Amino acid sequence: MSVIVELKNIEKHFGEVTALDGVNITVNSGEWVNIMGPSGSGKTTLLNILSLMDTPTGGEYLLEGIDASKLNEKQQLVFRREKIGLVFQQFHLIPYLTALENVMLSQYYHSAIDEEDAKEVLEKVGLSHRLTHRPSELSGGEQQRLCIARALINNPEILLADEPTGNLDEENEKIVFELLGKLRDEGKTVIVITHNPELGELGDRIVYLHHGKIEHNKNIYQKKGRL
Repeated sequence: MSVIVELKNIEKHFGEVTALDGVNITVNSGEWVNIMGPSGSGKTTLLNILSLMDTPTGGEYLLEGIDASKLNEKQQLVFRREKIGLVFQQFHLIPYLTALENVMLSQYYHSAIDEEDAKEVLEKVGLSHRLTHRPSELSGGEQQRLCIARALINNPEILLADEPTGNLDEENEKIVFELLGKLRDEGKTVIVITHNPELGELGDRIVYLHHGKIEHNKNIYQKKGRL
């Protein structure tokens, strides 16, 4: 496996507050890594750096060998559009657009609109029967799957998910778990921020943060029962 993400001694300070303190993480292409830890441990700050929405105070963030933190704003925007798909706990869907139009909007900001590609990715997440439904007409689980479709439409190499099951019931959690596992098995690199211990035990590895430092980095890959 090739290394796709490498964080080297990452630090992030907000005034006198240290959010990340010497974080070192390597993620291989096609790996599913779960980042866990209590509130205030630095998980959100780490996600913001991984998604290029923030830059570290110190250290290096290498994305496919390129120090992404040293790119200018325009270069970071291009990198984020081409390399990274984002899924948030809050859905951030456009309420007056249909499911299909919400996905196509992401295409518009990336390159060209292709309705057939949008339909294909919605079919991948099990929403081919909901193309013309608006977000208010979808269940919470369907809205989250729509968010995943939106994140996948431009074929990113890395899927970053922030508490993707935080607003879902148990049945829809399972659907999202299975979908993330399927995407990993198809070769996507999946990095998930989660408080959910059940989700945390899936995938390949848990990185546990505490007070901005890595407390442990545990390999949890299981040959049997892997999603």
